[in-house]
Amino acid sequence: MTGTDDNKTTHFGFRDVPEGEKAGMVHGVFTRVASKYDIMNDVMSVGIHRLWKDAMMDWLAPRPGQKLLDVAGGTGDVAFRFLNRAPGATATVLDMTESMLISGRQRAEADKMAERLDWVVGDAMALPFPDNTFDVYTISFGIRNVTRVQDALNEAYRVLRPGGRLMVLEFSQLPNPAMQWAYDRYSFNVIPLMGQIIVGDRDSYQYLVESIRKFPDQETFATMIRKAGFGQVKYRNLSLGIAALHSGWKL
Repeated sequence: MTGTDDNKTTHFGFRDVPEGEKAGMVHGVFTRVASKYDIMNDVMSVGIHRLWKDAMMDWLAPRPGQKLLDVAGGTGDVAFRFLNRAPGATATVLDMTESMLISGRQRAEADKMAERLDWVVGDAMALPFPDNTFDVYTISFGIRNVTRVQDALNEAYRVLRPGGRLMVLEFSQLPNPAMQWAYDRYSFNVIPLMGQIIVGDRDSYQYLVESIRKFPDQETFATMIRKAGFGQVKYRNLSLGIAALHSGWKL
């Protein structure tokens, strides 16, 4: 991020944009793709995102009665998985894009779990919840779209109860340069084309691919989590580092 305090810029994919404009631009992307978001997750990960989310739940080990906050969780995919594993647990799904939440509420699982679910329009950098509210905070494939990632991590720490846990699932960087090169060729050539074919929107998926490459590597992101106050910060690479799970505790 560059610029003066009054005129900061940040990245929107590979473009530098005024910091105050990024949230609206990201909102536009997800409004356009909301109805096909889960399908496109299958395309972008070749279907493997489902296994990654299962791995997330295995490491998280949801417990009965816990309160989950799933940020950028509009379609409810992670919240549904959590509730299925934790009898009596509740989940709040927060997303800045109302159309994503609408897509989530329209899924069959939402009807079955309606009494255990809340859907909230809100900003990851300014969560509309009191301190020490939730047992678990999750965010999946969402934090790289936040304008100020450190602010979102600070907010995660604030709303978690002492003993609460943060878990982030995000596309990441492969440690092998040759493998990263090959994955980049797939990402930049295939994913925007599939976005055009499936959603009729090449530009949004071009941004999503670029946003993956701009996101910090695993060690850098782990340092940011520690800076927010979390302890016992660890990460696990998934599919050789195409994605990574980061875990931290509010001790």
